Amino acid sequence: MSKTSRTRSKTRLSRALGIALTPKAAKYLEKRPYAPGEHGRTKRKADSDFAVRLREKQRLRAQYGIREAQLKKTFEEAKRSTGLTGENLVELLEMRLDAIILRAGFARTIAQSRQLVVHRHILVDGQRVDRPSFRVKPGQLVHVHPKSEKTEPFQVAAAGGHVDVLPPLPGYLSVELEKLHVTLDRRPLRAEVPVTCEVQLVVEYYAAR
Repeated sequence: MSKTSRTRSKTRLSRALGIALTPKAAKYLEKRPYAPGEHGRTKRKADSDFAVRLREKQRLRAQYGIREAQLKKTFEEAKRSTGLTGENLVELLEMRLDAIILRAGFARTIAQSRQLVVHRHILVDGQRVDRPSFRVKPGQLVHVHPKSEKTEPFQVAAAGGHVDVLPPLPGYLSVELEKLHVTLDRRPLRAEVPVTCEVQLVVEYYAAR
């Protein structure tokens, strides 16, 4: 799929889910705040409970750019953990390496963040990690490989080139952007995580399966 096609696909998905998945999609949603297709502007009939829960689950999945199997696996882990399952789910997803890199401002989108990891530009406590799903632990330092720091994408990031399109830095991260360093200080709290999702509906979706 070409870059243009991917951008168009993300914009269309953003309109369908009612959330901006990329900066370009955010601008598009401002102009066309309705679903895609010929019936996008018309008032839709009330969705079923299942449809509402499914859409919320899809919203969460899309914001992290993960497969259904990955989300289900994390949900099962969240369910086994102490506390509220929905909050646990978001907190665990937020500790993924690709999510940390995005929040820190090293990338502009979750897709770009995942690509940086897969292409082996990212180190955790000095060791290369090429799995976007890698779970970062509190206290660990995530940073860019020295040879990669001088490349254009990271130079843009270090100069704050993505800050204008990203949410404010959450309190669970400490970032030295000019050094391309980010530390996860503690486990995130759901209330701090900048994702749009009614997590209880996601819990209800999986509970009914």
